[in-house]
Amino acid sequence: MPNRLSQETSPYLLQHADNPVDWLPWGEEALTLARQQDKPILLSIGYSACHWCHVMAHESFEDAEVAGLMNANFVNIKIDREERPDLDHIYQHAHQLIARRGGGWPLTMFLTPEQAPFFSGTYFPKQARYQMPGLLDLLPKIAEYYHGHKDEITAQNAKLVAALESSSSTPDSEAKLAPAPLDDAARDLAGNFDRVWGGFGREPKFPRPTELEFCMRYAAANDRDDVGEMAVFTLHKMEQGGIYDQLAGGFCRYSVDAHWAIPHFEKMLYDNGPLLGLYADAYVLTGHGRFRQVAQETVGWLTREMRDVAGGFYSALDADTEHEEGKFYVWTPEEVRALLTPDEFALVSPHYGLDLPPNFEGKHWHFIIAKPLDEVAKGLNLSIESAQQVLASARQKLSAARAKRVCPGRDDKVLSSWNALMIKGLAHAARVFGQPSWALLAQQAVDFIRREMWREGRLLATYKDGQARLNAYLDDYAFLLDALLELMQTEFRPEDVRFAQDLAERLLAQFEDAAHGGFFFTSHDHETLLHRPKPGPDQATPSGNGVAAFALQRLGHLLGEVRYLDAAERVLTSFYPSIAAQPSGYTTLLMALKENLAPPDIVVVRGPVAGMGAWREAISANYLPNSLALFVPNGMQDLPAALAKPETPTVNAWVCKGVNCLPAVATPEALIALCNGAADV
Repeated sequence: MPNRLSQETSPYLLQHADNPVDWLPWGEEALTLARQQDKPILLSIGYSACHWCHVMAHESFEDAEVAGLMNANFVNIKIDREERPDLDHIYQHAHQLIARRGGGWPLTMFLTPEQAPFFSGTYFPKQARYQMPGLLDLLPKIAEYYHGHKDEITAQNAKLVAALESSSSTPDSEAKLAPAPLDDAARDLAGNFDRVWGGFGREPKFPRPTELEFCMRYAAANDRDDVGEMAVFTLHKMEQGGIYDQLAGGFCRYSVDAHWAIPHFEKMLYDNGPLLGLYADAYVLTGHGRFRQVAQETVGWLTREMRDVAGGFYSALDADTEHEEGKFYVWTPEEVRALLTPDEFALVSPHYGLDLPPNFEGKHWHFIIAKPLDEVAKGLNLSIESAQQVLASARQKLSAARAKRVCPGRDDKVLSSWNALMIKGLAHAARVFGQPSWALLAQQAVDFIRREMWREGRLLATYKDGQARLNAYLDDYAFLLDALLELMQTEFRPEDVRFAQDLAERLLAQFEDAAHGGFFFTSHDHETLLHRPKPGPDQATPSGNGVAAFALQRLGHLLGEVRYLDAAERVLTSFYPSIAAQPSGYTTLLMALKENLAPPDIVVVRGPVAGMGAWREAISANYLPNSLALFVPNGMQDLPAALAKPETPTVNAWVCKGVNCLPAVATPEALIALCNGAADV
């Protein structure tokens, strides 16, 4: 008989609806039941694409013996961390304090009925192994401890809550914003850079887009090509590896090795949006055609597999197929040979590493670019053009064959925050590569959110099967505001400006910490939880406070709205002691700090549409991270005063640097000179 998760919309929760565990979703019903029955809560947090979440589910949550212990001793609550990042923030941090080690998913927390955790772990097997206790032994002991040691638990909880509160930003009223943390972060990242394979640190390796973007921006502002090269080199090594899907495009979550070869196979929307924008920037900086190809293939994957017909983007693809991680993606040389002509196999084998020992679990091959195509072509006495044709034919056959396999599960809920990250990446790549269809995809996603997930002046966090629900979080508002600013630069629409203003006003009204600055993760009218986080460091996604500060500054300069600028500065002042202490952990806030110290160039290009092509090409061909350029055609009505520049028969551009607005310029060359720092032209 299905449990109460059967009424949910989350694909992850629905995966557990037929478990023998009497799961409940988080809510007052479950919390009240725990209080009435004086039972501890077993809180399990995961997500649909999580491999070890599936392992724990198959081993334990589908097992009658384990379920019997859980049902007898606990109120059992299942949470999709993608729908409830507020709860995930709290309990991941609590786990780190309790267990003195990093967290992850699945996260297994044991709470009092008052929501306070007293024991925690991540994956637990059914029976003890891997030097971990088994649930069959652990569950009765935890239940016994709860009922026999309530005074100890109460004392621990008081200390835990105090520790959670102390982890929030500690403003320093004497702090003066300065550029030193920018230099410190660049130095720290350089010291942690892998100069052989790219990326930062040792395996497992994550893409870490915010750090890569910071390196590019820092290099441009400080004439430090060595710092920018760290980002470009990493992007190059990633696209050669197995973290990138060499057949279908799109990036997996992370690589288990140092050289990007074998990924954890889930594909997340939140990685691919920022990476799409970064590959566009890398193309501008280098002109490397492979970066364009990666962007094109990633958008192709997005439109084929991740887009709802109504315009929104789905969340993730699973790592597992038929209970085996990576089964959908890996090959044997015999399988490949049977699908291709001898000439195709002769090229594909060395190019994708099939002539090397197996790289996945000792018996399968996951495609990497083991040998560059030009080198393979030379060895086969082929021109590069002929080799490209042979490779294209082979890839088409292999893709068609792979599509007939059992496909990974897809989490088809639409999240506001993750969609915003993809909207921004799409809009940026569309501008760089001159792809209007990509800009249209971004616009349609914005229109979807505004139509389906914007209700009575506020945003909802998640959408599935015609139902939008859950009060949106800081990341939803901040990321969408940032995405709109990017989209305006690609294809200007007055309604996007109005939507951006609405989002900014909601941020200030419902999320700002009026006493200390910065933004809480949840709104002022959100349900009361154990702790109300105000997160600053970057995690798997950019810092919500960092993005909010960055976007509010840009919108404030664009519209001349001082309230937005002041709110952004309060964010930076609030987090500045933490930024100064650990700068490389706060790269999104650092990018906001940079634009606080050196405001962006606000560019408005006005004139007839027919004359704007050369101006767009000039802007797109240059890496100008400190510029925000809008193309506002003659005849466009309902413009904010700051954008309503004079209509003239020819195209002109107006540039404002902070509060200093310069005379109009009449040529793209003059505009680029100004954006590159020329004093006059």
